[in-house]
Amino acid sequence: MTWTSHTENELTVPPGLDAAGAVEFLRSKGIAFVLAQFVDIHGVPKAKAVPVGHLPDVLGDGAGFAGAGVWGLGMKPHEAEYMMVGDLSTLTLLPWLPGFARVMGTGTVKGAPSAFDTRNILAAQVARLAERGWVLNTGLEPEFILYRQAADGSLVPFDATDALAKPAYDYKGIARGRAFLERLVNSLQAVGIDVYQIDHEDANGQYEVNFHYADAMTTADQITLFKMAATEIAHDLDAICTFMPKPKSETTGSGMHVHCSLADPSGRNLFHDKADPNGLELSDLAYRFLGGIMKHAPALTALLAPTVNSYKRLVVGHNLSGTTWAPVFMAYGDNNRTAMVRVPYGRLEIRTGDGAMNPYLASAAIIAAGLDGIDHRIDPGTAQNCNFYELPPAEIAARGISILPQSLKEAIDALEADPLFADALGADFMAEFIALKRMEWLEYHRHVSAWETSRYLSFY
Repeated sequence: MTWTSHTENELTVPPGLDAAGAVEFLRSKGIAFVLAQFVDIHGVPKAKAVPVGHLPDVLGDGAGFAGAGVWGLGMKPHEAEYMMVGDLSTLTLLPWLPGFARVMGTGTVKGAPSAFDTRNILAAQVARLAERGWVLNTGLEPEFILYRQAADGSLVPFDATDALAKPAYDYKGIARGRAFLERLVNSLQAVGIDVYQIDHEDANGQYEVNFHYADAMTTADQITLFKMAATEIAHDLDAICTFMPKPKSETTGSGMHVHCSLADPSGRNLFHDKADPNGLELSDLAYRFLGGIMKHAPALTALLAPTVNSYKRLVVGHNLSGTTWAPVFMAYGDNNRTAMVRVPYGRLEIRTGDGAMNPYLASAAIIAAGLDGIDHRIDPGTAQNCNFYELPPAEIAARGISILPQSLKEAIDALEADPLFADALGADFMAEFIALKRMEWLEYHRHVSAWETSRYLSFY
């Protein structure tokens, strides 16, 4: 592939275009295909490549898919097609994939929005907020590890010199990863995604790229685009970009923290209140929203940390670099990175999630839990401004602090026992999600690992 550098916002689609204008714009930029795109229940992008002249078809009747071929759409092989009806406001060029753009939209079956499309599920929760004059702004912080495959097939950091025992914020880690990072940031900025910080994280080969917050739907669309860009640019460099929560047992896991706050139509942050007597600068509204998050935390964990591997990250303990950074304690505090929720600058940072989460589903679940807290004025308890990693278990228990589920099975059990998410997100959808995750747990539970063989083969 030939790489072309782009200036910031150079490839941003002009607002207000109709279908014909969009086709003309795309052709002027050398675009031959539009990916008619949605995500499955896991948040994995699915698409059809549509010649640019047929974009109006996607915006009209939509692009058809055999729904039974996609995880979590709740469809059988004999049923009507799943149609993705494009939303022109989501049209985005893909700088790392010359000649391609993408459009997202509404998943429909027989002309009605699909209750199994997680983007539709988020849209329904966003509408609940809109009825009250509110918008949920979110900022997701994706962490990922850049690997290459060694001659023996093992995974090693893309930069062979990235080997420090405590590599967080290491200058060399950024400088020597610049070929990947520059291309990634250039691509995102060219389509209007405002990247403002990049850092080397706690594991070798691990990075975090931060971009500006937006409303929850826009952020979910952007993080989907971000992951597409990161994985494909890495592939082009003979690297592997993984968002797997815990790719190696000896390294720090990768999270996807969710910063969130409610705003009014003018953009005013409704979570911020300098007069907060607790000193956290949170409003009463923010505390009630937080109360809902805390109440539903065990069930919410299944939606923010949705894989078997997620719970290799969410453990209590330490590693060589000093800490796992795992937010397993069901508590909140002022700038407290050892708690499940951190409170920075008049917003909430929910630290449970990881890169395996479906951003649409996770955002919808956060709204549902937060609104329950607001509607029932749920008290989140007392802020905990302590280092949980240094407290003995007895003292943590004495403070009334529990830990998050420690396995996918525990999390799914909690989700099934909590009626909120079936009521708010859809009972049929939630049954589908739970069934798939129970299958995942069963397959994992039956798998014989190398650890077991090594330990038991000649033990007896």
